[in-house]
Amino acid sequence: MEWKKVCSQNVPSQIGIKSIHTSGENGVNEMTFKTDRTRVKRIPERGHYDKETIYPIIDEAIICHVGIVYENNPVVIPTIHARDGDILYIHGSAASRMLKLIPIQNNICVTITLMDGIVLARSAFHHSMNYRSVVIFGSGHIVDDPDEKWNALKVVSDHLIPGRWEDARQPNQKELDATTVISIPLSEASAKLREGPPGDDEDDYTLPIWAGVLPLSIQKGDLIPDPVLSDHIEVPDYLK
Repeated sequence: MEWKKVCSQNVPSQIGIKSIHTSGENGVNEMTFKTDRTRVKRIPERGHYDKETIYPIIDEAIICHVGIVYENNPVVIPTIHARDGDILYIHGSAASRMLKLIPIQNNICVTITLMDGIVLARSAFHHSMNYRSVVIFGSGHIVDDPDEKWNALKVVSDHLIPGRWEDARQPNQKELDATTVISIPLSEASAKLREGPPGDDEDDYTLPIWAGVLPLSIQKGDLIPDPVLSDHIEVPDYLK
């Protein structure tokens, strides 16, 4: 199948997108990502459309999932990401099917989820999760500018391990040519959050069943040195 054929697939246009600026206090324009597509419909009070909520979730997560359409079938690919201002960057091999498809599809969807806890209710029905999630709609573009591409790769590296970029060998031209960087403008997104204890039926609160929240988090483990690492090389401060 030729890539041009994929471009002819019917993908939804951004119908219903409203202005992303609203008038805040004192008439100052504030950014909002709320559109018809991003509007949270299930338990809408958990929805948020502001940078102050959305950006910290993007920045804390190290994995996103990118949704595309390939040969009329939905495909969701996990990948690392990083944000620089109002731009989300993803990258990978220049041979990547996903990275080849993104620039020719008008619409993609990126999702990010952070799990904060398992909510144990007294009834099986009311068990839940405490979470913070973001859904992003938009279009992706190949980063051709050498300076932006270099900066994007640094941003991704520093997002995973701050300080590693300066410590590691920098990419050479062959490696840069073998890498594709995609930029996705952050202009249409929503966050959805759940926090707090379980919400049981009133009659179930007297049941002799433990209920509450089991917190979840990602923790750094002990470093595992490369077996061929020279003994004289010390662990850098940014990994301690």
